[in-house]
Amino acid sequence: MLSRVADSIYWLNRYIERADNTARFVDVNLNMMLDLPPGVTQQWLPLVTTTGDHELFMERYGEATADNVIHFLTFDAKYDNSILSSLQIARENARSIREIISSEMWQEVNDFYLMVKDAASQIHVDMLPDFYRQVKRASHRFAGVMDATMTHNEGWHFGYVGRLLERADKTTRILDVKYFILLPSAQWVGTPLDQIQWMALLKSASAYEMYRKQQHRINPSAVAEFLILDHDFPRSINFCVSRSEKSLHKITNTPVGSWSNPAERSLGRLCSRLGYCTIEDVIDIGLHEFLDQMQRSLNEVGGNIAISFFGQDVPEEEREEPLSQTQSQTVLLEKVYGLT
Repeated sequence: MLSRVADSIYWLNRYIERADNTARFVDVNLNMMLDLPPGVTQQWLPLVTTTGDHELFMERYGEATADNVIHFLTFDAKYDNSILSSLQIARENARSIREIISSEMWQEVNDFYLMVKDAASQIHVDMLPDFYRQVKRASHRFAGVMDATMTHNEGWHFGYVGRLLERADKTTRILDVKYFILLPSAQWVGTPLDQIQWMALLKSASAYEMYRKQQHRINPSAVAEFLILDHDFPRSINFCVSRSEKSLHKITNTPVGSWSNPAERSLGRLCSRLGYCTIEDVIDIGLHEFLDQMQRSLNEVGGNIAISFFGQDVPEEEREEPLSQTQSQTVLLEKVYGLT
């Protein structure tokens, strides 16, 4: 397969998944407004922090109000990772490989982009919840159509790897933001507000119902264990990286447990770490420190995939930064907030 084709399928799926996750973050924050106790103001800056583009946002908007954050993350055409921009880039990738993907896939991407583009010029605040539901459903439709209409060959596996790595990265970021930022102060730990926010976190990953089938109470360590280490939930970090490893080996025909390129080596190492990890290990390291290591490892995997398969030379010093097809996101959480 041509590296250009593999690159386009990979990023087509990453940007569709990115739009889906952004819609989840904003929608959950909107819904949480209804459950906040009196006197507690809703926080919007953590959503910007999740993207790693805090400095860019502050330079353009100055204040993290609801309107500013929603526009930045959803409809800002000059921000490469907004929902609108993500879908525009996904659509261009799909256009460049129309002879490879199915016509149904192209139709879904095109309709998805046009729906968001039309909404950008006419949507009102009271229409936002329904809009974000449409974004999530469109993302699900695209994934389903791709799985049902595209031959599960090398191209499909590159797309699947892109989807899962993007999903794993976003799971680490929303967990990290909740742990350090969402609570107004330590005195709220264990309170109803804390419970509401952990529930919101689960809902942002469509994990609330599946979690409650396993656990009867909202417990922070159990939530973290479910979203990081669960073997079967499709949005857990462990599930995403283990399935990514299987697809990568399908592409190269290298037996699982061995490696033939830097991408397989870095992904196999990450899978081994998660496979033998327990939530007690995570707590001993520190949740923030562990998630920071996960983000760096995922970005290393992405950089090595670009080197191994797409013919791109990613400088070593940039491999630990979040990957974008058009730009690197250079602001890490601990740099923004001085966290160590």
